Amino acid sequence: MASLKEVKNRISSVKSTRQITSAMKMVASAKLHKAQGRIENMLPYQQKLNEILTNFLRTDATFESPYTDVRTVSKVAIVAFSSNSSLCGAYNSNVAKMLERTLADYQSLGKENILIYPVGKKVEEAVKKLGYTPQGSYQVMADKPSYVEAYELAGRLMEAFVEKRIDHVELIYHHFKSMGTQVLLRENYLPIDLAQVAGEAAEGVSADSRSFNNDYIVEPSVGQLIAELLPKVLSQKIFTVLLDSNASEHAARTLAMQTATDNANELIQDLTKQYNKSRQQAITNELLDIIGGSLK
Repeated sequence: MASLKEVKNRISSVKSTRQITSAMKMVASAKLHKAQGRIENMLPYQQKLNEILTNFLRTDATFESPYTDVRTVSKVAIVAFSSNSSLCGAYNSNVAKMLERTLADYQSLGKENILIYPVGKKVEEAVKKLGYTPQGSYQVMADKPSYVEAYELAGRLMEAFVEKRIDHVELIYHHFKSMGTQVLLRENYLPIDLAQVAGEAAEGVSADSRSFNNDYIVEPSVGQLIAELLPKVLSQKIFTVLLDSNASEHAARTLAMQTATDNANELIQDLTKQYNKSRQQAITNELLDIIGGSLK
């Protein structure tokens, strides 16, 4: 059995750890609140953009866009989003596992035909461990989501797709649903799925509005406007995913630190009981020694 001093030192150590985890939980919670605010401010713009595009797609207008070109996949790009730091539960490990499964699906293409764009230090490290060369470093963007940087990344992907240097692009990220739920998703990014865009637009519109097509006057043509809108939708998608991933990271860290704090409280209670029992046993033994000595 551990001595009283050892138990007391363990209690002190666990209390110090609890202070750290509790402080980290409060910091993560504050960052999550800001991340949720950014998402709420961005959503109306994205929903309106998708709604306008969907209204145009419902017309009989024909259009041509290189971003809808479906072709045989000989070269693929994967954009994976993680955090720069740990202590957020299984958040980063889940992204790494999903990336491994995705790479296994494209293994037949060969490593030289699989391009990985890691957004976040943890997934960048995972990419290097798997033997791939990251297509750039985007660690700053993972910590501080920026529309400008997201727009630049989207531009690189769209340019490579149009020039046929890649035939398909996929995204791996966590979707923030609530404080306790972050869903890991694997989505197609290019070629753009217009049915999916229409579905996302329908989610944020009331039933009455869905059946109403705005009577737009379009110059020079509906088809040309649709072709101009698609790059904006694709750029906005990367920024949305970036905000989603960032909010999910802070939510996961808040929950992880809350769990760690609760575990520390339970451990302190158990150690305190052990300390009290040991102290009572020591006092009892001393009394027995005193009584035994007086009887001799």
